[in-house]
Amino acid sequence: MEWQQLEYFQTLARLQHVTRAAEHMSLSQPALSRSIARLEEELGVQLFERQGRNIMLNRYGQLFLKRVNRILKEFNDGKQELRDLVHPDHGEVGLGFLHTLGTSLIPDLIGAFRLTAPSINFTLIQNHSYSLLEHLGAGELDLCLLAEPTETKLPIHWTPLWSEELFAVVPLGHPLADRESILLSEIANESFIFLKKGYALRRTTDQLFQQIGVTPQITFEGEEAATVSGLVAAGLGVSLLPELHGINMSKIVQLRIREPKCQRVIGMALVQGGYLSPAATRFKEFVLNHFSGTPYGS
Repeated sequence: MEWQQLEYFQTLARLQHVTRAAEHMSLSQPALSRSIARLEEELGVQLFERQGRNIMLNRYGQLFLKRVNRILKEFNDGKQELRDLVHPDHGEVGLGFLHTLGTSLIPDLIGAFRLTAPSINFTLIQNHSYSLLEHLGAGELDLCLLAEPTETKLPIHWTPLWSEELFAVVPLGHPLADRESILLSEIANESFIFLKKGYALRRTTDQLFQQIGVTPQITFEGEEAATVSGLVAAGLGVSLLPELHGINMSKIVQLRIREPKCQRVIGMALVQGGYLSPAATRFKEFVLNHFSGTPYGS
């Protein structure tokens, strides 16, 4: 069975006239008749009742037409979807990002981009680095905003964009809460609330404590920075977090850490040599331009 046979059948079923259907499809009448005959032979049933040039669907044809309409609709919808995806003004961008970027930076970034490209849509995945890289490798994302990957199964091109300072986050009323800055060693004996293993931020905090030769006492491990800050606010421990926007800061205090230098670098990850649609390429260039004024920007 050929795809064109389904289109011929659908048109003939709609017009119910061989001559008009053949003219509509720029075919000769014999060619159209032969195509329908081959289709009926393959299906093993007649689809039409013929009355000269006029024909009508029989009950087998009516049943088959319902299926053909669905098949052709899915095909045409698929073609349109692909056209939309690759069109620079009407495509879709698959964007992955870390949990800690979701409170303010990502909404602001997408909002600014949509001012220049209002018809481009986004598919968003928020997760830790390892999971985001799996989605990227599976082709479910076009690009990710995350810390530099260390172990990947695919060749990843990572471009640093900006650095984030990490602060000691303590509950209101903590003995150090009134200080402007501290040394990391001053909270070394505290109970800590960190993100779970596998998160880029957790890897960074572990490295910072390794620098000062301390194994922190970890009381709780969370999956989102907002949850971690909430546990700190409840007096259950302290943490190291980037500056968070969009969360309640009334019960926590952020303290700058003088030593060691506490920061992480966030960049954009793409599959090396992977295909980017025009819409995704447009967003990639927007992101690079947006952060071009930072120390890491191009």
